[in-house]
Amino acid sequence: MAKSTGIILIVGGITFANEVVFAPLAGGKTSLATDLSAAWRIPVATFVAAACLGGLEQLSPKLAVGISYISLITVLFARMGSAPAPVENLLKVLGYKTSPS
Repeated sequence: MAKSTGIILIVGGITFANEVVFAPLAGGKTSLATDLSAAWRIPVATFVAAACLGGLEQLSPKLAVGISYISLITVLFARMGSAPAPVENLLKVLGYKTSPS
């Protein structure tokens, strides 16, 4: 397994968990089943990204690992898709940030 593959799998897992679990919990929803309809794309995109970075790692290992770390930082702090960033959802769930009313 390439060095960048594990990092990209973590990125995909965080994105999937944020879209399917954390965003509904932070929003106060009790049913998570409705959010699974569009979440099937995340594992597919994760596989494609891991394959592309694995190929890029054959040419330039430092570049591929650097891109994977950049994607990890981006997915933690930036809003992706319909859900807020994982850090924002974590703050809401822990009670440190209240949603504006």
